[in-house]
Amino acid sequence: MSLPHAILTALLEKPSSGLELTRRFDKSIGYFWSATHQQIYRELGRLEAEGFIRALPSAQPARGQKKSYEVLPAGRGELSRWTAAAQDPKPMRDAMLLRLRAAAVVGTAGLAADMRRHLDLHQRQLTEYREIEQRDFPPGRDSPQDRLRHLVLRAGIDLETFWSQWLTEALEDLPPSPDEPGR
Repeated sequence: MSLPHAILTALLEKPSSGLELTRRFDKSIGYFWSATHQQIYRELGRLEAEGFIRALPSAQPARGQKKSYEVLPAGRGELSRWTAAAQDPKPMRDAMLLRLRAAAVVGTAGLAADMRRHLDLHQRQLTEYREIEQRDFPPGRDSPQDRLRHLVLRAGIDLETFWSQWLTEALEDLPPSPDEPGR
């Protein structure tokens, strides 16, 4: 049930059209809660039907115009309720870890190359997060809202750091595979 709450959060930060919202998702919330454009548009319709958001009045005729949405008091209340509710952590599900476990049974053929690819992806994401941190959280920017947003970004930095370090060590420990001589 987190996608509606992610959308409510984004709309409380800034009323937006569906297109603007999907673009903003791709640049921020989407780093830790992904959604397709169709999912976002579908959820906007549900949130509007539930009375959590409304389309802002437009000076132009509605046909063909993009609608901008804002959060209504009921939507803010729902987001507050959800934020305060207890929630258990989700069990980790990672295909790479499962593939390593399977490699113990069937061998490591092809695994090292994909692990190096994963390492490259995690290192690129880590670089991007660090650039965002430098750009968006300079010294002195420490309002309570900024500190919370920075905490989310730091979680991403820490996770990408973990995966980069872990994959580096795992590649060093990975037994050689006959398909990759001289690895």
